[in-house]
Amino acid sequence: AEERQDALREFVAVTGTEEDRARFFLESAGWDLQIALASFYEDGGDEDIVTISQATPSSVSRGTAPSDNRVTSFRDLIHDQDEEEEEEEGQRFYAGGSERSGQQIVGPPRKKSPNELVDDLFKGAKEHGAVSVERVTKSPGETSKPRPFAGGGYRLGAAPEEESAYVAGERRRHSGQDVHVVLKLWKTGFSLDNGDLRSYQDPSNAQFLESIRRGEVPAELRRLAHGGQVNLDMEDHRDEDFVKPKGAFKAFTGEGQKLGSTAPQVLNTSSPAQQAENEAKASSSILINEAEPTTNIQIRLADGGRLVQKFNHSHRISDIRLFIVDARPAMAATSFVLMTTFPNKELADENQTLKEANLLNAVIVQRLT
Repeated sequence: AEERQDALREFVAVTGTEEDRARFFLESAGWDLQIALASFYEDGGDEDIVTISQATPSSVSRGTAPSDNRVTSFRDLIHDQDEEEEEEEGQRFYAGGSERSGQQIVGPPRKKSPNELVDDLFKGAKEHGAVSVERVTKSPGETSKPRPFAGGGYRLGAAPEEESAYVAGERRRHSGQDVHVVLKLWKTGFSLDNGDLRSYQDPSNAQFLESIRRGEVPAELRRLAHGGQVNLDMEDHRDEDFVKPKGAFKAFTGEGQKLGSTAPQVLNTSSPAQQAENEAKASSSILINEAEPTTNIQIRLADGGRLVQKFNHSHRISDIRLFIVDARPAMAATSFVLMTTFPNKELADENQTLKEANLLNAVIVQRLT
């Protein structure tokens, strides 16, 4: 107990601090005077630089002249750390204790901005062998790598009498396929080819971006190739907002059934010359009274043909039916009805005149029943 009182008095004499505070540092150091003093000055509790004699524990001398030098505290060392390291580890906080002591807490890492993230991705790719190339505008449908001919052909003979031999194409040794993917890095996310935007902050994309940063092909792209080669291009669009491109027109390449008309197709077995003769005969059978008003009626036939004939307003719908049968004799034994186009209505009363049925300069459609 006496040794502790001596150490307490010497600590107070050297530091000039209160006795309670001196006891705190001595108890923290296991009543080792030199360790307690070192801890005191490391924590920024000094006013001047103090020289501690190493010869005798009981003899400690205090500097007589004030000094401008300061002992750097732990807090000062934290603020002097490299800025980049501080950004990676996160902001530091202190909790509990007194003014001079407490517990240090390191906050969560600061999130990188999209610009910094894109820089890291390009830097990592270049460190692992990626090569920067100029952007080349490609026409739609053009591939980045020409495909070699893989079919068969005939080898031409060297002499006229030598026969040309057929050479079969070489089969691919593996079932995989080469895949070309364009990775576009936008302001708020990335996209693959013409796909949707994927956020940099989405945890599900973290593994993909980390693979790019390490210069590796992400697993999801390797699965697309099925064992083939993956060619990955990266485009820098960090200053642009994502705009999804319009999809290129792609013709239907599957199979299907060709839909027919609402009625069976009428086969016209007559020759073009015979058909022209029948149409002329049908036209001459319609007697036109030039003294009365006339109108032109367009008739769309079920076989795809079209007829245009002049009629008087007093002609009836039944006259149109007879004209069709004369122009297409094959339809004489075929059941059909005549309809208007807009609105689509069947002309059921064929005794009406063209004027009464409001068919002046109209279009009439033949439909098989």
